[in-house]
Amino acid sequence: MPDTDLESLIIDIPDYPEPGVIFKDITPLMADPAGLATSIDDIADHFMHKGITKVVGAEARGFLVGAPVAYRLGAGFVPARKPGKLPREVYSQQYALEYGTDELQIHKDALKSEDKVLIVDDLVATGGTAVATAKLVEQSGAEVEGFSFILELSYLNPRETIAKQYNEEVYTLIKVK
Repeated sequence: MPDTDLESLIIDIPDYPEPGVIFKDITPLMADPAGLATSIDDIADHFMHKGITKVVGAEARGFLVGAPVAYRLGAGFVPARKPGKLPREVYSQQYALEYGTDELQIHKDALKSEDKVLIVDDLVATGGTAVATAKLVEQSGAEVEGFSFILELSYLNPRETIAKQYNEEVYTLIKVK
C-alpha cells in the first residue's frame, strides 16, 4: 500500500452525473505531485515483471492513469474511446454502467496477437467498463494479463463481474466499502 494517503485526495461529488450517484473526483489526486507519482508508480511496479506490451485505458479518466503507467512499463498505450472518436476501422463493445449504458471502441490495428495487455482505469464500479475493454482486447486477438484501478467500489462487487469472464488479477490501490 502506498505511503501517501491517496484516499484523502479524492473528493466525493453527490448526485453527479445523476441523482443517487456519488462521483469520485480524482482530479485533486492527479494535481498532487506525490499522489500522482504514488498512484502511477504503485500500479507500474506491481505489473513491472509481467511482460506487459500494451496498456489499454478507457475514455476519459483511464487515459490519465493508463498512459503514464504504460510509459513506466516501457509499453505502448491504446485508448479505448467513445464511438465516433477514432478515424480508422474499429472494434466496438457495448457495456452497462452503474447508471446506464455506453460503448467503447479501439482501432483494429492497435493490438496484435502477441500483445500482453494490462487494462487500466481510474475506477472500477460495476466492472462493466473493464469487461467491455477486455472484450475489445480479445476481439483484436491480444491477451489480457490483468486489470488495475486506483479506486474500487467494492460494495458494487466489480470483482465478481470480472471473475465471471476473466481469471486475471484485479489490482486496486483503494477499496471503497
